[in-house]
Amino acid sequence: MQELKTMLYEATGRIARITLNRPARGNGITMDMPRELAACIERANIDPAVHVIALSGNGTGFCGGYDLVESAETMTVGDPDASRPKSSVLDPLVQMKNHRPNSNWDPMVDYAMMSRNVKGFMSLFHSEKPVVCKVHGFCVAGGTDMALCSDLLVIADDAKIGYPPARVWGSPTTSIWFHRIGLEKSKRLLFTGDCLSGKEAKEWGLAIESAPADKLDERFEILLERIARMPINQLVMMKLLLNQSVMQQGLQTTQILGTVFDGITRHTPEGYAFQQRAAESGFKQAVRERDEPFGDFGMSSFKG
Repeated sequence: MQELKTMLYEATGRIARITLNRPARGNGITMDMPRELAACIERANIDPAVHVIALSGNGTGFCGGYDLVESAETMTVGDPDASRPKSSVLDPLVQMKNHRPNSNWDPMVDYAMMSRNVKGFMSLFHSEKPVVCKVHGFCVAGGTDMALCSDLLVIADDAKIGYPPARVWGSPTTSIWFHRIGLEKSKRLLFTGDCLSGKEAKEWGLAIESAPADKLDERFEILLERIARMPINQLVMMKLLLNQSVMQQGLQTTQILGTVFDGITRHTPEGYAFQQRAAESGFKQAVRERDEPFGDFGMSSFKG
């Protein structure tokens, strides 16, 4: 596995630990992160000593979503490198040209790029071995793709989790909300872009457990150790058995739609206005203006 740019990997006994490691950027998602995530999951799956995978984030929060400062303020999506061949759908220049308001838009260029990120996030879901995610601080927007594609979620009581880009400039590409909390609760969150506190996430069935911030690590480790006692073959069979029900409900089809819709949200009049506002005043200010009318800018999970 090549040197990791966005995360850390360590195997200790029966537990493989994947830690998002861009704390200065809120562990914001780059084009490298989904690819590196899939590589780490594969490494854990083929390690005969590993029984369970722990996913967490360094810094003040788990993940603040895509690192959109560049794409929103300057319409770029990272620097060209060997993994983003020139003129391909991964070429930052191709993506930039496809997002100009006064030019033709090819939705399949958007889809081809974003669907590869979805495959990276879904490596958590398709991992043979269970993945337990720990959330502290914030887990919003694209960060929820990783948290909800994991098998179990342990969250701090005071954390904030949700998908505010449902208000403008985003659609959940992994589209797994329905499968985690059901139709009505998913509609309640995605019709408003509202977020849950960690304690509410447990009450709504989104997380398996919530804990005070100072007890989060302890509760996370207890669950990991209990799962790690199980034979690997039993864990693989139990996960395969349960995941088939989700796949039969049409998850893959919904993800195609959600990923196409995500591209559309960036090409609506409101989407263009949001990007132009970010270019004028900065991404954080554009997000503030999006969220302040709802009363939940920052770490608030106010819902009216």
